[in-house]
Amino acid sequence: MSLSSDDLIRLNSFNIVKHQITHIQCDKTFTHTDEKPYKCSHCGAAFSQNIQLIYHIRKHTGEKPHQCSHCDKAFSWKCQLTIHLRTHTGETPHKCSHCNKIFSQISHLTRHMRIQTGEKPFQCNQCDMSFSHNMQLIRHLSTHTGVKPYKCSQCEKAFLYNSRLISHMRIHTGEKPYQCSQCDKAFSENSSLKTHIRTHTGEKPYQCSQCDKTFSDNSNLKTHVRMHHGEKPYKCMQCDNCFSLNSQLIRHLRIHSGKKTVM
Repeated sequence: MSLSSDDLIRLNSFNIVKHQITHIQCDKTFTHTDEKPYKCSHCGAAFSQNIQLIYHIRKHTGEKPHQCSHCDKAFSWKCQLTIHLRTHTGETPHKCSHCNKIFSQISHLTRHMRIQTGEKPFQCNQCDMSFSHNMQLIRHLSTHTGVKPYKCSQCEKAFLYNSRLISHMRIHTGEKPYQCSQCDKAFSENSSLKTHIRTHTGEKPYQCSQCDKTFSDNSNLKTHVRMHHGEKPYKCMQCDNCFSLNSQLIRHLRIHSGKKTVM
């Protein structure tokens, strides 16, 4: 059966309406527009979908409905729980095609691959700096804006992320929830525990691209790389001296203060 041009127009109009109804049903009406009708009552942030607002509000309320069945940890998002469960199962499904390193998270593999390629796709719109990871860019942008919304109730410190505030609060409470399974040491941050465990295993995963040296901690690698580049980011405010290590600057400042340097 052939359709007239008027019939085709009517059929097309019907399909468009039908398509719009599916958006109304699945709450994606506003993804085609810039409209963001779902507003957070805590901070004013706006979203195009209600589900985005629900997830966002959990940052304010601290709600963590996704509970790990192996330990006491709980998470705001199901994907976070899925990733966490791999710490129990040891699953590392993401493999680097260059060096065969394996990762539990695709984001860790992506970040690792950019170290190999030198790719830095995240460009700051305020200056010429670019970054290999989005979180690095977000951290950097705070140097331009100065905005740190998460404030400590015990002191004057403020943070860009709620997770950093939570870690900081442990300085006040003395809480050290991350216990080493090989000795009696405990730590306030999981990253500190991971670095410490390498003193038991001898693992040094961070390799210098300029020489054969390897390091157990990424910060030690960054410090070492400055030696190659001659970079000296730590500047004395009382004279023109600059240093590649913060500890060198602290030692130098004792010259100005008159305190004796402990060797």
